[in-house]
Amino acid sequence: MSKRTSRIVWYAGLVFIVVLALAPLVWMLSTSLKPEREIISTGIRWIPESPTIEHFTEIFTKRPMTQWMFNSLFTATAATILVLVLDTLAGYAFARLRFRGRGVLFIIILSMLFVPIQITIIPLFILFTRLGLTDTYWALILPVGANVTGVFLMRQFFLSIPAELEEAARVDGASTLRILVSIILPLARPALTAVAILTFLFTWNSFLWPLIVTRSDSVRTLPVGIAQFLSLRPGMVQGQMSIGQSMAGAVAAALPPIIVFIVLQRYIIEGISRTGLKG
Repeated sequence: MSKRTSRIVWYAGLVFIVVLALAPLVWMLSTSLKPEREIISTGIRWIPESPTIEHFTEIFTKRPMTQWMFNSLFTATAATILVLVLDTLAGYAFARLRFRGRGVLFIIILSMLFVPIQITIIPLFILFTRLGLTDTYWALILPVGANVTGVFLMRQFFLSIPAELEEAARVDGASTLRILVSIILPLARPALTAVAILTFLFTWNSFLWPLIVTRSDSVRTLPVGIAQFLSLRPGMVQGQMSIGQSMAGAVAAALPPIIVFIVLQRYIIEGISRTGLKG
């Protein structure tokens, strides 16, 4: 096989994968623009015959969609800031500071990656219930702070930074905190950006924990609120009025993460690739 032929086959495979990945998103957008009579029809139509924004109008006028979006944006932003602060300090400590039991403690923290989140839900719920923090922003933000992946990425990135830079700063009389803030963090921008994006997307899309810990629309996040579109009310025909609105809500919920990923995807790749596996 010639080089040109192999390249054509390679690009054709990539196009096929992209089509498979985009098909659900296109169908979701198409369904959100269809009137109810087209949605419940048996025929498959990718392009709406009579496009309408009725579903988008309904979810923003008849549902607390704006409040849900604000809740998701606020909790995702606050959780991202919390993770950046905690993971930066922890990652730098494991990478540069010397203390007894550092290796064992780091292995214990990494082992938390193998613990399914479902196992921690009941203890977390009991804890936040006793603290009186259920149905609050704190219950949505604080658990995200225990981000083991962020600690690992930040530690690996800090290990890739030459130690000579810190030694030169210490000779000039700089403290450890000054070195971290003035020298290390500017160099760690790719890793910080990657951790921030991954944390934001994870928190924005989180469903199970917000579903359990929230009870009111004033705190409920967007994924949980959209799930309500699928519930039936008395006198409603199954699927009617719920599918179109749920698809419109899903489109509104998917747009911010997609935009963030498209704009900042190079930082994710750069940040993760530059962490390396240096031990």
